[in-house]
Amino acid sequence: MAGNAHHYRLRTVWTGAGAHGTRDYGEYGRDFRAEVGGKPALLGSADPAFRGDAMRHNPEDWMLAAVASCHMLSYLALCARRRLQVLAYEDESEATLVLTPDGGGAFDGFTLRPVVTIAQDADAALASRLHEQAHALCFIARSCAVPIDVQPVIRHVGAD
Repeated sequence: MAGNAHHYRLRTVWTGAGAHGTRDYGEYGRDFRAEVGGKPALLGSADPAFRGDAMRHNPEDWMLAAVASCHMLSYLALCARRRLQVLAYEDESEATLVLTPDGGGAFDGFTLRPVVTIAQDADAALASRLHEQAHALCFIARSCAVPIDVQPVIRHVGAD
């Protein structure tokens, strides 16, 4: 298995310490930088509901982006392998974080709504079915313990 494994590294640096660090819950900064070698740093913060910077992405944004983008990339790979020509792909996905009384919480599921435009002569039924296979193969979806509902819409190019 080790020969087929891919290892990922991330360095996370808290940049919100200011002069006093976490001396006071209401005063410390939630900003951080996530670094992956050789790539631009990702600037993050907590969600504004948790005293974060609304102008930065938060881990919850990234979780939803990971689920949605992994599904998309798995789907596009399957379409290319089946010679099903996809011309456009957009997704209005969403997730709900449910908070618990102990201060924690978890996502209760994700909903993906990909709208896929395929070539005029492409098989719409196959385009729809490949979403199920993409979901089953998606690395991120397979790593999640909550439901991920995929609600695809398939359009032929030029169709309204």
